[in-house]
Amino acid sequence: MAEARIPSTAIGRLPPPLVLACLAATWFIWGSTYLAIKFALAGLPPFLMMASRFVVAGALLLAYTRWRGAPWPSGREWRNAAIVGTLMLGCGMGGTAQAELSIGSGIVVAFIAVTPLLMVVASLPFGVRPARGEVVGILVGLGGVLMLVQGAGFRASPGGLGWMLMACSGWTLGSVLSQRRLHLAPGAVGFASEMIGGGMVLLLAAALAGERLPAAVPAGAWLAWAYLVVFGSLIAFNAYMILLGRASTGIATSYTFVNPVIALLLGVAIGGEYVTAWEWLSAAVVLAGVVLLLLSRR
Repeated sequence: MAEARIPSTAIGRLPPPLVLACLAATWFIWGSTYLAIKFALAGLPPFLMMASRFVVAGALLLAYTRWRGAPWPSGREWRNAAIVGTLMLGCGMGGTAQAELSIGSGIVVAFIAVTPLLMVVASLPFGVRPARGEVVGILVGLGGVLMLVQGAGFRASPGGLGWMLMACSGWTLGSVLSQRRLHLAPGAVGFASEMIGGGMVLLLAAALAGERLPAAVPAGAWLAWAYLVVFGSLIAFNAYMILLGRASTGIATSYTFVNPVIALLLGVAIGGEYVTAWEWLSAAVVLAGVVLLLLSRR
């Protein structure tokens, strides 16, 4: 994702409350979206729910950026957005929604926490070699994932495990390609075009799967869907962009080890999910690997 860097002289003028607000958005909002997906799936089909979420959010964001005078993405940028959106949103978020039909949201996001480790591995073909500390983080994180898939949640749903493997692989490959090969339009325009491209692919997947909008959708499912559009796709994504431009990489990516904790706690407290002691321990090992990775990068 192309990102607009802010001059170092601007960092000192950034009000600390704005940094705290952006951190809160990426930590708590993104951590809560997995439970919101579970609630939305109570009345909406998975592919159709994700497709409408990203198409609506992308269209709103693109309209806003155009109103602010941002240029329209080029043909090449739209093509790249379609490919990256297919991988990150079509495979990544579509697979996540499918997995949550049979696996608890807390276990899903604990599995997703290994994505930063996978990105290091996926960057190897592009000549990016991990440092020694990153290797240790990768090994610890992958060990945690191996522990996690032996837990009751994944053992009860091999299909859910397959969807999660597809989701993490698609998100990782799309992220690496957007950084190394398939550059998107600058700033928020790139996010908007990616959401629209990925959303259209998810609409196609919904049609191929025969999904239809139910005649009666519970109000709670619509509220969860609206929460995903406004808070998950618009507010949190833009907060992440601000952190990328005005904070260190370690701070900007700290959500990767905070989200699983938030998701696990919300899943148990609000979603009525049950997490075994083994799964708590496995998630802790995964998070330890991610923390080691981020500290070594710092």
